Amino acid sequence: MQSREYDLDFRARAGRIRAWGIGMLSLAALLWTWCLLLLLTPYEVDRKPGDRYPEKCESRLFTERGTANEGLYRNDWCQNERDWPEALAVLALSVPATAAGVALFTIGSVTRSMSAHAEALRELDKFAGETKA
Repeated sequence: MQSREYDLDFRARAGRIRAWGIGMLSLAALLWTWCLLLLLTPYEVDRKPGDRYPEKCESRLFTERGTANEGLYRNDWCQNERDWPEALAVLALSVPATAAGVALFTIGSVTRSMSAHAEALRELDKFAGETKA
């Protein structure tokens, strides 16, 4: 295998690593979006299956009452439908995905840059050798 073929294969592997990093960062962005939707959007709760007039609930984060969990004290229908642990679990899942995505993207990008730098140095050495001769 010649050095050029090896270098192209090396860059292709670095590109795949970088693509995996982009994929993991996309997954983390989807998890963040899901968490934000859980916290920011109002929702409806059926009092019984097939309820024609479901209870309208405010978002968990933006509420006009003192706290979003105030319904627990009034036996409200909205009390347990969208609870904080679910949103925090989604957020917790995004942390490893973000860390892995950043690491893979950085490794792939630096590897490709170093390969390009090494090729540029080889070309400069070859050019310097031709001008001396």
